[in-house]
Amino acid sequence: MPVVEPLEEEQMEDELREYVQFFKGPLGVVPNSVRTMSRRPHIARAFTDLNIAVMRCDGSVTPEFKRLIGYVTSMVSGCRYCQAHTILGSERFGASEARLNDIFNYEASTHFSDAEKAALSFAFAAAEVPNGVTDEKATKLREYWSDDDIVEIMAVIALFGYLNRWNDSMGSALEDLPIEAGEKYLKQNGWEVGKHK
Repeated sequence: MPVVEPLEEEQMEDELREYVQFFKGPLGVVPNSVRTMSRRPHIARAFTDLNIAVMRCDGSVTPEFKRLIGYVTSMVSGCRYCQAHTILGSERFGASEARLNDIFNYEASTHFSDAEKAALSFAFAAAEVPNGVTDEKATKLREYWSDDDIVEIMAVIALFGYLNRWNDSMGSALEDLPIEAGEKYLKQNGWEVGKHK
């Protein structure tokens, strides 16, 4: 059960309701997390702006791969809500079934390039508490990615750090589309809805 119930879309300020429709593109729904943030419209608006900025792709980090970075970050944090959302977003941005099925074991997978593995390993380390980023992981990341791309990668990790804390602490209820994606791609690795009912 959520700590705070999300607003229904019709309960939001008109301008904000229009603004958060952005999320229907990548996810097919306005997430309950955003609907809960909408109780304080300035928070929901600022979060939406941050999400748009972070998920914008100006370099080599694709929309599909940004969601997979978000998945690894969420996997480490243990946020099942965000795991389901990121796997759904990856699917909607064209991830192959092989990549979606292998993301849990990306290090051993043949479906990820060395550059992608370096970024996912960096994301894994950056999401750990205490932080696990080492000089070796940073060097490996710089071997494949430009400084500008690394800023985008880190922005995704940080964005999902915020979302992982928000959704796990607030007990945000999962919507139907992310549940379906989680059950399709993550259930074999122990994923379940858990407290996000």
